[in-house]
Amino acid sequence: MFNWIKKQLSILYPGEHDRTPNIDFEALRETLGYNLVDEALFTQALKHRSYLPISQEHRIQSNERLELLGDAVLGLVVVEFLYNRFPEKEEGDLTNMKSLIVSRRILAKIAKALKLGQYFLLSDAEEKSGGRTRASINSDAIEAVMGAIYIDGGLEHARMFIEEKILANFEELIRDELHTNFKSMLLEYAQSQNLGSPSYDVHSVDGPDHERIFTIQVRIREDVLGRGTANSKKRAEQLAAREALKSLFII
Repeated sequence: MFNWIKKQLSILYPGEHDRTPNIDFEALRETLGYNLVDEALFTQALKHRSYLPISQEHRIQSNERLELLGDAVLGLVVVEFLYNRFPEKEEGDLTNMKSLIVSRRILAKIAKALKLGQYFLLSDAEEKSGGRTRASINSDAIEAVMGAIYIDGGLEHARMFIEEKILANFEELIRDELHTNFKSMLLEYAQSQNLGSPSYDVHSVDGPDHERIFTIQVRIREDVLGRGTANSKKRAEQLAAREALKSLFII
């Protein structure tokens, strides 16, 4: 009965209703460098929620659950890597490095470098609006793929993927991220939205005089949008601005 209904819809309303997932899995295996087994699992990992009206599936069939799992796997692998790589670094330093590596900005950059967008399952409207190159969709999808690899092949395969695609160039990624002027990005955004200029103030100062740790918070109007902690006010302001941009879904 369900197939009959779909057939009638395709006759009455040709176009989106007769679209079915059509992923070149051989090409995807080559793109990922991983010999995936469960094709249905990776179909879900690449399925944006905008596609669900087309496939007539519940929202639970989008890639959002796999994205959550992939985020956890990525966090574990990255923290383990940093913990072993930098035995002299304190918890705060490791946390800052981790947050840079797993940021939406970097994940989107890696997904775009892999040209993962060519495999996305999107609605026509989402595709026409630039969904295949949108940072949020790319970063979410690569996390979902990590979750799929974890289920399909286990933690070791997920670790190998993350090490090859992300951690192999982590120093370059961190350097590029550190040189990004998040304060300028936030100022540009706020002014474009007629919100005035962001303001920064010291939330707390910890540690002895020779090792001060500053926590800075940034406000737009009266709303605190981000906080950053570092051993200098300048760096803490940049981290606060980055958190604000993340909360606004700009990066």
